[in-house]
Amino acid sequence: MANEASVARRVALTLVSDVLEAHRLLSEVLPKRLANLPVEDRARAQRLATVTLRVLDRSDRMLGPHLKKRPPARVMNLLRLGVAEICEEGAAPHGVVNAAVEIARSNRKTAGMAGLVNAVLRKVADESAKWTALPVPRLPKWLRKPLIDDYGKPVVEAIEAVQATSPPLDLTTKGEPRALADRLGGTLLPTGSVRLAAAGQVSALPGFASGDWWVQDAAAAIPAQVLAPHPGERVLDLCAAPGGKTMQLAASGAEVTAVDISPTRMARVAENLTRTGLTAELVTADALEFEGGPYDAILLDAPCTATGTIRRHPDLPHAKDGSDFPGLFTLQEHLIDRALGLLKPGGRLVYCTCSLLIDEGEEQLRDAKARHPGLVVDRSALERPGIDPGWISDEGGLRLRPDYWAERGGMDGFYIACLRRGG
Repeated sequence: MANEASVARRVALTLVSDVLEAHRLLSEVLPKRLANLPVEDRARAQRLATVTLRVLDRSDRMLGPHLKKRPPARVMNLLRLGVAEICEEGAAPHGVVNAAVEIARSNRKTAGMAGLVNAVLRKVADESAKWTALPVPRLPKWLRKPLIDDYGKPVVEAIEAVQATSPPLDLTTKGEPRALADRLGGTLLPTGSVRLAAAGQVSALPGFASGDWWVQDAAAAIPAQVLAPHPGERVLDLCAAPGGKTMQLAASGAEVTAVDISPTRMARVAENLTRTGLTAELVTADALEFEGGPYDAILLDAPCTATGTIRRHPDLPHAKDGSDFPGLFTLQEHLIDRALGLLKPGGRLVYCTCSLLIDEGEEQLRDAKARHPGLVVDRSALERPGIDPGWISDEGGLRLRPDYWAERGGMDGFYIACLRRGG
C-alpha cells in the first residue's frame, strides 16, 4: 500500500515541478505523466499536485521558519507536497514523512537531503494547528493588479477566498436535473446544473458509463442556455473542444456543427458524444478559416486566458505570466468578426470566455459594436433561471465571478453576451 501511494506521490512531484520549473500547464503534461498509471493512482497523483499548487503560498509560510536557505527545487517541491498532504488533506504525518524521505533517498541528487526532509516535515506536522490561521493565498501580482483595477480589492479578495478551497463537481444532464441530483445525492443549482460536494472517481459514478451526464462547471453550462437553440436549427459551435457545450446544443435537437483546431481535443469531443449517445458534425479546422453556413445560431467559446478557472486549475498562475495575453485579445476580435460572417441575417451569436479580464469580455463587446454598426446586444437572452440581474453589466453582457455562490462552492469566472446580426 505504501509503495502504491509512493508511486502517486512521485508522479505528483513531477507534475508540480512541470508547472513550477518548466512553466507548463497541467493540461499539457497530464496525458504523458499519467499514461501508464492505474486509474486510482492517476486520480491520486493529479489530486495531490492540484492541492499542492492551490495551497503553495501557505505551504511556503509553514516551511519558511524551518529552512535556513531554500533547498534545490525538487526538494522544495517535495516538502511542499508533504505539507499539503499533512496540513490541507489531513493525512497521517508518519506515512507522509516516510514516503517523502523514501522519495528523496531514491534520487542521487536529493539523497543527501533526506535528513532535511525528515526533520522539516516532522516539525511542520507538530505545528499543523497553525495552518488554518494562515492568510488566504493571493494571486500573483501580474494578475492581481489588473483584477483589482477592474473590480476593486474587496472583490479580488473574495475571489481569492473561493479559489483557496477545493471546488465541488458540477454535472450537466440530458435528462431531468432534479432526478439526477436525487440519484447522486447532489444539489440542484438554480441554473439547472447538479453539484456534488465529494464526487470521488468520476467514471465510477452511476450514469457515467451510460452517458446520462457529463462534467461541466455550472458557469460553463450557461452560454449554451443563453443561445437557446431550437430543434432543427443549424447551430455552429466554434472552438468546441472539449465538447460540453457541443453536447448541450446536440441535446436540444439542433443540427450541430462543432469546429476546433486540435485533432487531439476533437477526438475527445467524439468520445464524449459517443458516450452520451448524441450526434454532431465534427470538423477539425482553424475557426478563422472555416467555411460554412450561414447558421441560425453560433456559440463562440473563444480561446482566452482562462483566468476564470483558477479555482479548478490552480496551476495557471504559476505556469503563466501574462505575456501571451495581448495575442489572445487580438485573436478574440478576429474570431468575433469571423463568426458574424457565418451568421444568417437576424441570427444570434453567443460570445463567451472563461476569463475574469475585462479586456476579454466587456471591452470585446464594446469594440465589436464599434466595428459592426447595427449589431444588437440581446439582453433578454440573459433572462434565464438562476441568473441574478445584478450579474448583467452595463453594456449588456453577463459577468460571472468565482465569488458568486461562494456559500455553495463558487463558480468559474465567465463573460457571456448574446449578439444579433441585423436582418
